[in-house]
Amino acid sequence: MSLEQKINAELKTAMLAKDEKSLRGLRAIKAGIITAKTAEGAGGVITEADEVKMLQKLVKQRKDSLAIFQQQNRPDLAQKEEEEIAVIEKFLPAQLSEEALKPIIAEIIKNAGASSAADMGKVMGVANKQLAGQADGKTIAAVVKQLLS
Repeated sequence: MSLEQKINAELKTAMLAKDEKSLRGLRAIKAGIITAKTAEGAGGVITEADEVKMLQKLVKQRKDSLAIFQQQNRPDLAQKEEEEIAVIEKFLPAQLSEEALKPIIAEIIKNAGASSAADMGKVMGVANKQLAGQADGKTIAAVVKQLLS
């Protein structure tokens, strides 16, 4: 079952249950899918890798908004962002913890021949490709920085 089919089924269930929290997140995902499918060069098809990237982007946008709302002491808006993040993350593959990332990134560093913080860009390029969908870039960067220093 494709992501789009799962979203449509969940959307129908949320509408019947009048679940506003889920509806907001599901509608955001559906809008992202439609945007990705109608993008130039997509040909009306979205790959699984593109779906994961799109979901990660949606979560990142909401986390950025959440930080701003918390800074500006707007708990009402912050709560809405947290609820949408929870709905969107249900459709993402399980994320690796920092502890699980360390051995993988250590291997990447060894293979790339990196030895200092100056080599961070080289390591990040390989790590982001290899760990796409399994961890967000911010977490990967933190672990790479920690291991290279």
